Amino acid sequence: MNIELKKWSFEDKESLIKICNEVDRTYLANRLPFPYTDESADWWLNMVKNHDGVDSVFRLIIADGRPVGSISVEPKNDVYCRDAEIGYMLLSDEWSKGIATEAVRQICEIAFNKLNIIRITGYVYEPNTASRRVLEKNGFQLEGIMKQAVSKNDKIYDLCIYGKLK
Repeated sequence: MNIELKKWSFEDKESLIKICNEVDRTYLANRLPFPYTDESADWWLNMVKNHDGVDSVFRLIIADGRPVGSISVEPKNDVYCRDAEIGYMLLSDEWSKGIATEAVRQICEIAFNKLNIIRITGYVYEPNTASRRVLEKNGFQLEGIMKQAVSKNDKIYDLCIYGKLK
């Protein structure tokens, strides 16, 4: 399978809307709007245009020529400015094919080369074993677990903190 990370463009707007409306949201942050509208896509693509390659990396995940997900590395601020947070989502039909693992490998390489960071942090809800494994396969180390740190859909989850150093 050929996995590519493509820079987002306004031509990808329909793919963005489809991915954001169809992705499994069980372990995603609530800040991702639903339903994901044209306005949501316009706002996000404009934000990406202003930040990608400047202080962040945002990519569309392409598997065998098909858009299947999104991945990003966004630096934190203040005293945490040399740390960046990784986030990714993949359409559920594409799970367990190695796509997320390869996308994480590629974006970490890009981020460490292009951004002024020394580490990347991943936050994963404890029961999300697939996402935890993706990070572990890419050399992320479990650094700690914040107990009862996340409230999502009337459930409370522990939050696993993973880190990868440059």
